[in-house]
Amino acid sequence: MTTQPNALDTYLQRLPMILDKIEALRQLADDHFGHQPDAIHWGHVGDLRRVDQALDDLLAIFDGEAE
Repeated sequence: MTTQPNALDTYLQRLPMILDKIEALRQLADDHFGHQPDAIHWGHVGDLRRVDQALDDLLAIFDGEAE
């Protein structure tokens, strides 16, 4: 007999993966995303702008309050 996963089971399986990715992003940010602070250039600023926008988009999915 085959059992199909229900939505809650799948949700609970994916949540730790997302939390791991959030933690990895936090660690990367704490390390200036691998860039030496004195070597930061406008390309890096543009990358962070895109990351900021993507995070706003993700927040809007879940709370609808992102700017």
